[in-house]
Formats: sequence, structure tokens, C-alpha cells
Amino acid sequence: MQVVYSRCCGLDVHKDQVTACVLVLGEGGKREVRVKQFRTYRKQLQMLLLWLYANQVQHVAMESTGVYWRPVWNVLEGHFPLLLANPYHMRNIPGRKTDQNDSEWIADLLAHGLLKASLVPRRPIQELRDLTRYRVKLKEEYTRVHNRIAKVLEDAGIKLGSVASDILGVTGRRIIHALIAGEQRPDWLADKAVSRLRSKRDELRLVLRGEINDHHRYMLRELMEDMERIEDKVVRVEAEIVRCTQPYRKQLERLNTIPGVDWITAWTIVAELGDDMSAFPDADHAASWAGLVPGSFESAGKRKSSRTRHGNRWLRRALCQSAWAVSHKKDCYLTACFYRRAGRCGVKKAVIATAHQILVIAFHILRDGTTYEERGGDY
Repeated sequence: MQVVYSRCCGLDVHKDQVTACVLVLGEGGKREVRVKQFRTYRKQLQMLLLWLYANQVQHVAMESTGVYWRPVWNVLEGHFPLLLANPYHMRNIPGRKTDQNDSEWIADLLAHGLLKASLVPRRPIQELRDLTRYRVKLKEEYTRVHNRIAKVLEDAGIKLGSVASDILGVTGRRIIHALIAGEQRPDWLADKAVSRLRSKRDELRLVLRGEINDHHRYMLRELMEDMERIEDKVVRVEAEIVRCTQPYRKQLERLNTIPGVDWITAWTIVAELGDDMSAFPDADHAASWAGLVPGSFESAGKRKSSRTRHGNRWLRRALCQSAWAVSHKKDCYLTACFYRRAGRCGVKKAVIATAHQILVIAFHILRDGTTYEERGGDY
């Protein structure tokens, strides 16, 4: 097999230690292996850097293991050509599972050009990615606390959700704070209603007649404090995202021209895909990386499965939400695509197909600097 790199290194990275294997391939099939272990502390990683220089290493490869690869990458970046590989693509031969064998196997695959590099964006994009993913986690926690509040109200016999579409809207919060303060009279609670719920005060008097005790008030007080704390965090994180996305303002504005894509989705697209589309050969590769293309599993002339592969779940999640949003629009090309596919394959597959279309459009907008042009539902 042809040798691509004659002097390279494979790193088997763990939480507390990294095993480095330098592989030197000479003429006539001559092979030399040098292995050494280092701790993952900063000083030890700098010693790893010096050791690689001493061995005249040309290229370095490591596998993507959670977040443990990032400190190693940060120390070596700029000193050697680095390659981050998917562990799924570089499984070792069964029966040879040790740290030394793993690092040697990585180096061997790298030397013969058999590893595909994972996408590692620039540092500003990595920081933006951390912020957008943290915002998703905060919104998930918001939903959990929202559901716990609904559970406490149901346990107390307060059927607020049967009348109000959002129990934490303006009316819902006023009623909950009144309950925490000790108010139990349904008439007084119903008078807290504002806006459209003012016309439903008779229904509110019926659903607000429950049996709330001190335990319910304590739980509601604690949960409302958690809710307000999370909301404050979301506001601060979104302000930081806006600050970090100022260099990409024009790209975000162009992405917002796509139906179903709002600022939050545009943030996610830039954070996950990056602003440089040269990392992908074409739009189809970007869609495959995001896990938005059918899988290929065929044997003996039979197609056994077309399930989508695991891709970037953060980008896939945001684009699927945009696909659901665009399904409610009128006289829109993407909406027509959604319903044509839904009639043939079902709604779930239509969501994935429409998310795929949105990603392809976003790819060309970011690559070519264009904007979305609506062609209408009959295009």
C-alpha cells in the first residue's frame, strides 16, 4: 500500500493521559515505532509537543473523544498539520485493544492516507458554537421547569392549562404569584386576567377552584425562581451571541431570507457549518454531515434500510424546526415541497426532506453570497 506520510504520529486521547505513537516508515518496508505516554496537564502536553518536534513528526492524527481532544488540539495547533478523525471510522482489529495498539493503529492509518478529517472550525466559530449549544440546553431546562409547574398546579386541582394556552403567560404568572402569596379566592384570581383572557373570567373562576396547601406554594415559589433565573440567563446568552455574530451580520441577514429561518436558526447554521463552505466539496456532503440524507444499506440487490445516519444533531434539530415552521406558510416553494413529500412518504420524512432543502439553500447562500429568491408554490 502506498505510503502518504513517512513520519507521522497517532494520539490515543483519554481524560487523564494521551498515548503517542510515532511511526517511521522507511524504504524496503522498514518500520520503526516509538511510543510514549503523557498526562493531559498543560505542562505535560507541552512536553508532548517538544517530543514530537524531537522525532521530526510531519503529521498528527487523533480521534474525537468527547471534549478530551480539545486541550491536546489547542496545544498542537499551529505546530503540526492536525487531523481529527471519527472513532467510528477507525476501529481497531478485534483482540488488539490497548492504548499503545490504538495509537499505533491511528498512526498506521494516517501514514497510508486512510483517515478522513472531521470538521474543526476556527476558534471564533467554536466559541459561537458553545454559546448556541448552551442556549439550547437552557431552553430545554426552561421546558422542564415549565412542566414541573404544570404538574404542581394539576396536583393542587388548578386547571389553568385548560383555559390559558400558556400557563406562564402574563395572566398565568400573575395568578401563580397570587397563589404563592396565599390568595385562594377564584374570583380574585380570575380578575388577574389580562388581554384576551379577560373575556374568559367565568371559565377561570371554575378552573381556579382547587385545594392548594403550603407544600404547593413552596414548590411554586422555588420553581418560579428557577424559571426567572433561566430566563435571565437566556437573555444574557443571546446578548453575547449577538455580540459574537457581528462579523457575520451580512451572512445572517441573507440566511434570514429563507422561509422558516429566523435569527436563532441562522445563528445555529453559522455556528455549526461555519462561514467557510470550502470545508465541504458540495451541498450534498454538507447535508450528509448534518445527517439529513437517506442512509444506504443494500445487499444482494435488496435495499434493507434508508434510515438517516447520525450527523450533527444541533444543526439537524434547528433545521427540522424550520421545516415545521415553513409547513404553515402559503404560496411558498418549500411549503409545496413539504406537502408533496408528505403525501408520498408521510410527514416525518417530509420534515427531513424539507430540512435538507433548507440546508442546501443555506450552503449556496453562504458560499456564493446570494439571497433566497421565492419562486412560489407552483414552481
